[in-house]
Amino acid sequence: MQMAGLVSPQTFDAYKQAAGIAGNIFAFGLFVSPIPTFKRIIRNKSTEQFSGIPYIYSLLNCLICAWYGCPLISYDNLLVTTVNSIGAVFQLSYTLIFITHADKHKKFKMSALLLGVFGLFAIIAFASLLVTEFKIRHLLIGYLSCATLISMFASPLSIMNLVIQTKSVEFMPFYLSLSTFLMSTSFLLYGVFNIDPFIYVPNGIGTILGIGQLGLYFYYNDKSKQGTKEPLIGSLA
Repeated sequence: MQMAGLVSPQTFDAYKQAAGIAGNIFAFGLFVSPIPTFKRIIRNKSTEQFSGIPYIYSLLNCLICAWYGCPLISYDNLLVTTVNSIGAVFQLSYTLIFITHADKHKKFKMSALLLGVFGLFAIIAFASLLVTEFKIRHLLIGYLSCATLISMFASPLSIMNLVIQTKSVEFMPFYLSLSTFLMSTSFLLYGVFNIDPFIYVPNGIGTILGIGQLGLYFYYNDKSKQGTKEPLIGSLA
């Protein structure tokens, strides 16, 4: 890629840093979006039909991506580490709240999964440090972080399908979709400026899916206001 030759190195780096900082800011909107759900859980002292799996998986994703951004794994990607470290704190907090208010069966299952996440991450981090060649270590963790990011960005496809089936955007909040789009676009640019396919490829996919979500929202928004709202069964996250 010859993009760096079109502008001065200082300007190029400034663009990259600005995109990374913007991504960190927009990601905050995603991290706080489950707060209403957990206010309800705390208020009712029950997890009801909510699932804790998405928060467990998001925690693992954040840990792996934060590790990828570390200087031990990749060059000049600290803004990736910061955003995912903050995300990991949020996801861990949500998971602990869920475990606290879950029934005995869910409590045991979620506790086991939480220990499994930390155990798996410890194995990944330790094993990667055993790889002495930096380039190979970078590629291994890069492919892993890329795969987890793509799977995370693909998770709203079920909600998009629900919107199409019900012709209602009731279960696809606008600001959540907007935050996903803005964060993905910011890190897409950050990855391009940093010439890092492990960042710009998954976030490019996230940007496309974000556009799809926003398109569905605007298309079905008026119809949702006029139609009858149908209850969501088994899809509460």
